[in-house]
Amino acid sequence: MNRMEQYAKLLVQVGINLQKNQILVLSSPIECAEFARLTAIEAYRAGAREVVMRWIDEQSSHITYTMADDAIFDTFPEWSRQFYDGYADTDAAFLTIMASDPELMKDVDPKRMSRQNKARATALEHYRTRQMSNLNTWCVASVPTVAWARKVFPGVSDQAAVSALWEAIYKTVRVDNDDPVRAWRDHQAALNVRLAFLHEHAFTSLRYKNGLGTDLVVRLPPGHIWFGGGDECPAGYEFVANMPTEEVFTMPHREGVDGTVFASMPLNYNGNLIEGFWFTFKNGLVVDFGATRGYDTLKELLDTDEGAKRLGEVALVPYDSPISNLGILFYNTLFDENASCHFALGKAYPTCIQDGVGMSKDELRAAGVNDSLVHVDFMVGSADLEITGVQADGREVAVFRKGNFFL
Repeated sequence: MNRMEQYAKLLVQVGINLQKNQILVLSSPIECAEFARLTAIEAYRAGAREVVMRWIDEQSSHITYTMADDAIFDTFPEWSRQFYDGYADTDAAFLTIMASDPELMKDVDPKRMSRQNKARATALEHYRTRQMSNLNTWCVASVPTVAWARKVFPGVSDQAAVSALWEAIYKTVRVDNDDPVRAWRDHQAALNVRLAFLHEHAFTSLRYKNGLGTDLVVRLPPGHIWFGGGDECPAGYEFVANMPTEEVFTMPHREGVDGTVFASMPLNYNGNLIEGFWFTFKNGLVVDFGATRGYDTLKELLDTDEGAKRLGEVALVPYDSPISNLGILFYNTLFDENASCHFALGKAYPTCIQDGVGMSKDELRAAGVNDSLVHVDFMVGSADLEITGVQADGREVAVFRKGNFFL
């Protein structure tokens, strides 16, 4: 079995942990068709009832964004809503291959993309709620495309760039190990040590500081829960929602973020790069922000709804980690967020608070859980990042020093 086949098998057996007679909905860029078909074969070998292929064509999307009638960007097809909701309600597993061109949409009006994203998120609320509550197993992974590889490895041939990106991805997902499944089990054990530390100390807030100018206090709600690596679905088996993953994460209190935070990496959002950006928060709400590139795109993101101006996730990743040590800027949040501590603007995972999955929207809000149509991660980690945890009795405990866990 070659490494591409091993990777496909890993996504099926560990990523979504596909069960016998389960339906798999596999979304893939058309450029990644070879790998998507390999994954479908592995899924059927694992006992899939059916593999439903959903092909994505960024070039066609670009044509639509630049040439279609303006009114369509406020609508979402009913048949597409029924597709997602229908398969979600049959307990299907969802595997998504992300490999977007970081520069493709730079000439697109960000308002069109923002309106389309809002219409899509509104229509798919049922599907998104099930997914973010782990009622369906799901996994996001990536494989190279020429356009993406060119951005990550400029100045070389297309073939060399794609080959280099494949090698980097194999390392991040541990397919370069003799036994990738065993390597993932060992990795989960290491994440469990960090989770135990965070749960033991039950911090009420975290204070961030670094040389970029970040000076931020993040309050954590009572009953918050830390996760990392595998998640558990209602049927009782684990899946890994992101491959790769190096993070442990929870939710902040929606009204408990104060201070200023500077991004440490560019953000690829909807095919547009946002660089040199920062936010100032007061009582959890963004009250000021800036960017050296992509300001209009960032503004459209924040204007999606009120919840988009608040944080929904706080994630800890050591600077000295396998992905960070590659020294590669991937221009793909799936990888870059796992090389850096990060936050997410928008919706929080209900699983990150005790009994959250069974709460109503009003109950979640009362508990400090943020809601939004978006969930967008951005990176804040650095080699000099310090994070201090504050416990209920006021005692301060070092969590990060010089960019890494201080355990």
